[in-house]
Amino acid sequence: MRKHAGAALVRIPTRFVTFVYRMPAKPTSARVAVWRQLKKMGAVYLQQSVCVFPETPSIRRELQPILDKLESSGGSFHLLTLGRLSAEEREKLISEFREQTAKHFQEIIENCEVNFQKEIEFETFRKNFTYEEAEEIRIEFEKIVNWYERVSVRDWFGAPNREDAREWLTRCERLLEGFEERVFEERAKAEQVDTDTSHRRASRRRRFRTVPGGHAIGA
Repeated sequence: MRKHAGAALVRIPTRFVTFVYRMPAKPTSARVAVWRQLKKMGAVYLQQSVCVFPETPSIRRELQPILDKLESSGGSFHLLTLGRLSAEEREKLISEFREQTAKHFQEIIENCEVNFQKEIEFETFRKNFTYEEAEEIRIEFEKIVNWYERVSVRDWFGAPNREDAREWLTRCERLLEGFEERVFEERAKAEQVDTDTSHRRASRRRRFRTVPGGHAIGA
């Protein structure tokens, strides 16, 4: 499996930033879009329209388009760097980030186990060894890998099941490679059968020819 984006050791954030925003009630789609983007960035919500991020340059960059959207839609916001936190408060925040990220990794694990693995087992059971099916499963695998990479980038504080998710990806990759090998083997056999059949037919045509009157005689 290709090396994921979160593979490199990253510096654990030591500070946090609070993002407080307001948006017009309508259209609802704009509010949902902002919420979805903030969650995708890894925000932990303390309450509605109040969320926390680790203080990192990448978060600041990713927030900028959202800030622009808020301003253009008539909304407002405050982006406040938190001061020195007590050990208890800091640990509470870190625990929330770990728990949130762990849920994402668990979803990946379940997707690998319940969906991806079962799909290969089912297609193997019904002997659907086609190039098209192999390509579809390969695309699904790449989606899971990309999902894992996105979550890993946001794993600032070390979710406990990250390695479990990675092991499942490795297992899925082995299953996929095994299925692809089976596809190539079966297609090669089918192509050989087609070739042998064509040779036999050509051989029969050479042994007989048709003369005027419709009678077949030996060549």
